[in-house]
Amino acid sequence: MKLNVIDKTGKTVDTLEVSKEVFGAERNEVLIHEVAVALNNNQRQGTKSTLTMSEVRGHKKKPYRQKGTGNARQGTTKGPQFTGGGIVFAPKPRDFSTKINQKKKSAAFVSAISAKLADKEMLVINDLKLKEGKTKLVADMIEKLKLDNQSVMFVNPYNVELIRAVQNIPHVEVTTGEQLSVMDIVNHRMLVVSVDAVKAIEKQYGGAK
Repeated sequence: MKLNVIDKTGKTVDTLEVSKEVFGAERNEVLIHEVAVALNNNQRQGTKSTLTMSEVRGHKKKPYRQKGTGNARQGTTKGPQFTGGGIVFAPKPRDFSTKINQKKKSAAFVSAISAKLADKEMLVINDLKLKEGKTKLVADMIEKLKLDNQSVMFVNPYNVELIRAVQNIPHVEVTTGEQLSVMDIVNHRMLVVSVDAVKAIEKQYGGAK
């Protein structure tokens, strides 16, 4: 299959032959969701921890006599109803990681990027290299590509100037073709992928089914 290749002004300047197995795969939203949730879970630290009634500092001495005070009956000040008392069902450190095999992960990626292309939310650009790491250069390009006020992921071989230039632009990020993930595709409205990055993606996922 062929894709139109644009330049930084949005003008079509060439076409690129790409693998249908990678960029023309069947949409599988269930699989994409499953892998996205797994990747999201794997980023969770799971380190939060609070104290239960048995762990807070204090004693189990009855705070006042059972009757005659006008207060509700209490057996300890370590209960959750007291300030400084223990937490009911207190969260404890846990492992949120979710196992997912590489074949399923690759299939979800191919399905997600194919869906992006089918929804016209992916642009292939001839070159994303910048000679200077100036925000204005990227801001002008975003304006000419009519991507204002949208979350954008630029995909390009490592270029320090491009990385530096997008740091001050909200909702715009940069990654490489090898590092692009299902979460990146799902979390950004538009993908702007250089020709070199497309080739890198094809090389990495050409065997995915």
